[in-house]
Amino acid sequence: MNTTGFHVAVLGATGAVGQQMIATLEKRDFPIRKLTLLSSARSAGSIVNFKGKEIIVEEATPDSFEGVNIALFSAGGSISKKFAPEAVKRGAIVVDNTSAFRMDQDVPLVVPEVNEADLHQHKGIIANPNCSTIQMVVALEPIRKQFGLNKVLVSTYQAVSGAGKDAIDELYEQSRNILNGEKVDPQVLPVKGEKKHHQIAFNAIPQIDSFMENGFTFEEMKMINETKKILHMPSLKVAATCVRLPIETGHSESVYIEVNESGVDTKDIQLLMKDSPGVVLEDFPEQQVYPLPANAVGKNEVFVGRIRRDLDEEKGFHLWIVSDNLLKGAAFNSVQIAESLVKLGLV
Repeated sequence: MNTTGFHVAVLGATGAVGQQMIATLEKRDFPIRKLTLLSSARSAGSIVNFKGKEIIVEEATPDSFEGVNIALFSAGGSISKKFAPEAVKRGAIVVDNTSAFRMDQDVPLVVPEVNEADLHQHKGIIANPNCSTIQMVVALEPIRKQFGLNKVLVSTYQAVSGAGKDAIDELYEQSRNILNGEKVDPQVLPVKGEKKHHQIAFNAIPQIDSFMENGFTFEEMKMINETKKILHMPSLKVAATCVRLPIETGHSESVYIEVNESGVDTKDIQLLMKDSPGVVLEDFPEQQVYPLPANAVGKNEVFVGRIRRDLDEEKGFHLWIVSDNLLKGAAFNSVQIAESLVKLGLV
């Protein structure tokens, strides 16, 4: 194991997730010898504070990755496709937070609490899953291991921060406009750049990302395909409906599952959640205790509650799953992957 620390690069250092990556590296005291912060030409020159030192953000070029051991990417899929091969060519291991490589069969898609061992198969690039997928599989994996898993139906209630800073700004602007009795002029959601946009303030939009030919959105298909890949269950029945809500940070999910074993009780699932890595059980409905996105902000764990058996299906259970989409859903999971690489001696 490297005892002097690693040369770490963060691509997309000035974005919401990039900033969280830097903060997480500092909080976790990741062994860093040198930190290189990279961005587009537009954001280059910004100054970021890390452990009391000021670091100037540089414009990313292929040669920026010379001598880098681990590179955390969060700057958009096209940027990842351009720079990840260049970084790998120069000896770096890339942990990519975009959807660019997630379904590539040669790229491990990793949530450390679930499938850390898949890191042994990496060929230079490791994909960080979609934020909604991450929090769901952290809760589902212990159930799968103990009782088997046959079906997953999920409806998400996703925060606007998942769509970036422009979406956050639009939420606040629209909220002010409506409260002041003024008209709103949607420009960002559901998908920036598409012909039609909808109000997000005081509203719910049942579309995240573009629609596919099968009627599902790209976000929904990410959840479906990524869940199967991470759990190594290509034949698992999965369906998703993804909805954007006027919440800044914190994704929530209503998840229905069917297990394989008979005789499983609600208490069995609760006990599993209580003892599972990365999970916090909050399930005392009689005291109004259950996971809330506002309470999950700034925390690394996945919160699970409202666990109950289905009224008609003996093997069916309902769960409510909440997490900070910028942390466990992105930055924290990426840093966890880097920590796992160090622990397993793969870097």
